Amino acid sequence: MPKHLVIVESPAKARTISGYLGPDFVVESSVGHIRDLPDSAAEIPEKYKGESWARLGVDVEHGFEPLYVVDPDKKKTVAQLKKQLANADELLLATDEDREGEAIAWHLLEVLKPKVPVRRMVFHEITRDAIEQALAETRDVDERLVDAQESRRILDRLYGYEVSPVLWKKVMRGLSAGRVQSVATRLVVQRERERMAFRAAAGWDLLATFDPDSFEARLVSLEGQRVATGRDFGPDGKLRGEARQLDEEAVRGLADRLQGSSFQVARVERKPYVRRPSAPFMTSTLQQEASRKLRYSAQTTMRLAQRLYENGYITYMRTDSTTLSESALTAAREQVASLFGAGYVPPQPRRYERKVKNAQEAHEAIRPSGDRFRTPQDVRSELSPDEHALYELIWMRTIASQMKDAQGQTVSLRIAADSSTGEAVEFGASGTVITFRGFLAAYEEGRDDDRAAQEDDEERRLPNLAEGDSVELRALEPQGHETSPPARYTEATLVRTLEELGIGRPSTYASILGTILDRGYVFKRGTALVPAFLAFSVVGLLEKHFGRLVDYDFTASMEDDLDRIAAGDEQRVEWLGRFYFGDGPAAAAASSPGLHELVSDLGAIDAREINSLEIGDGIVLRVGRYGPYLERDGQRASVPDELPPDELTIERAEELLSQPSGDRELGTHPETGLPIVARTGRYGPYVTEVLPEDTKEKPRTASLFKTMSLDTVTFEDALRLLQIPRVVGVAE
Repeated sequence: MPKHLVIVESPAKARTISGYLGPDFVVESSVGHIRDLPDSAAEIPEKYKGESWARLGVDVEHGFEPLYVVDPDKKKTVAQLKKQLANADELLLATDEDREGEAIAWHLLEVLKPKVPVRRMVFHEITRDAIEQALAETRDVDERLVDAQESRRILDRLYGYEVSPVLWKKVMRGLSAGRVQSVATRLVVQRERERMAFRAAAGWDLLATFDPDSFEARLVSLEGQRVATGRDFGPDGKLRGEARQLDEEAVRGLADRLQGSSFQVARVERKPYVRRPSAPFMTSTLQQEASRKLRYSAQTTMRLAQRLYENGYITYMRTDSTTLSESALTAAREQVASLFGAGYVPPQPRRYERKVKNAQEAHEAIRPSGDRFRTPQDVRSELSPDEHALYELIWMRTIASQMKDAQGQTVSLRIAADSSTGEAVEFGASGTVITFRGFLAAYEEGRDDDRAAQEDDEERRLPNLAEGDSVELRALEPQGHETSPPARYTEATLVRTLEELGIGRPSTYASILGTILDRGYVFKRGTALVPAFLAFSVVGLLEKHFGRLVDYDFTASMEDDLDRIAAGDEQRVEWLGRFYFGDGPAAAAASSPGLHELVSDLGAIDAREINSLEIGDGIVLRVGRYGPYLERDGQRASVPDELPPDELTIERAEELLSQPSGDRELGTHPETGLPIVARTGRYGPYVTEVLPEDTKEKPRTASLFKTMSLDTVTFEDALRLLQIPRVVGVAE
């Protein structure tokens, strides 16, 4: 019997697929990419080490030819695959159906050099029917997709390997820059700058409670002039437009003058309410919704989705399509009828089309796999709690997408009165009554905080009133308000913004978020993304000296250009040449030098300026090798790593500078009898032993971990730090 070798990316995927194939099929895993550009000088082949371009792994002098090397950790995997291939009559490449999957398949061909027939099989769900169909409908490796992945890989390598060393020299070792990660970091920093520049505005309004039904209404106009709300104030705290700002005295006085007044309904507006279900998930919307509803990070969401896909529970999780197949439409509609009744099924299937720039292949939306969906209850015992929660989210969204609209009525009321001194006032109230829940019976999309505030009138019932009806005042409550700064990004809102700007691709967002968190550019406070002061230095340098590379429009246009290259409408070598070398002799005059020229002139970059931030009153924040610190007239103070930049006011800086800068004695070393102290030095907080003045030995010292602070480090912490490095065992 002929033997077929099937290669997929992951062991889990291999196990699932092998269960659907007969004994004539051997399923192996490449465990991701087997070959890539070299990561270090040690991986560069000897014959290329003397080349000027070798460190890049891309021959920029000869058509931007990439230099590929087999990952040292994958040599055993490659040997195993070659061994299996030697006994096979056919090779089936079953890697994922996207750019990365196609590239893995191509690299397998290049490395394994099979002498037997090769077929490419693709599927977007791992079910018996899908695997059998994929076997029957094989194709060749798609060179267009391979070129698309390779172009992106080369561009990202040039960007990262040329710009990152600039950060090492001017900011701090170990930092990185990237085509999308640097723009994402800039977005977070720019939002924090807005928060730092924000000035709160105070205002007062009046909340009334009326009968019948104790409904609430808010003061909206006084003497025919609209009363100011938070939206009427600019970020500088100043009133914009002609709305009227009220202070506490004015509002409390008005409340007194309205006691005993007669209130009547001046206007009633009724409008039909219709709310349509959201489209099924694609990668970016799944990440956003899992962040809102389940509090999962983008990386956690993708890791769980990967497991669900590889084990046959959902369709492929990297997609920018919202389309459902005909069989999926039928399955969803049948399940809606079964669970909720035929009255919840629309006459025709709902079809969601989304025009995406260079949408990758004909992927479906993310949905439960198969042509009969398993309910969350059906799979509960087979999945971990986190996997089950994500599956349930995907199932609910898919089902809801094929249900009828929610319907109801929105009512707006205006209640008028005159004060005891003749002032004309109006109170406003609005609310929505849902008369048919439709898809809401199955699923309601989560909302970001900045959007929820705009929709807080939903499902609020008002009494049935007509114009001219009298209402009875029950209470008046003066309320003070203060405007809030722009909300920080969450993972969900940052993904949404990147997508709206056309920056990056849905499949990369999770890794981008992981990178900016791992690099220390951003940290989390709850779900909010807060930029570290380090990010201010990095973004400031990039904006001043590499402005085009972190420009939102330019970065989006690069995505368009890469899509054009993939479609054959742009020549890759020529485009990379312009990006790297510029537009020729006139490049400098045209203000469009290439990347190579930009990184060559480091003398113009003032490291001290880049790493300094004026706080005020002569206080400067500086980013040093060991973290941020404050400086004024030779006085220094460390800044806690977890302090959000918008909270470092002049008052907070003064407080930090006024804290004792002397030693904090922690105890006496039990073995040496020497005092152990914590202190702040030029390179940040550390612990040290205090030696007698006449000794020539050097004291043992140890920097505090980033999770520690000078104020809270304990004697036990200090002893452990001073033991590093230490022998933990001896190899036999």
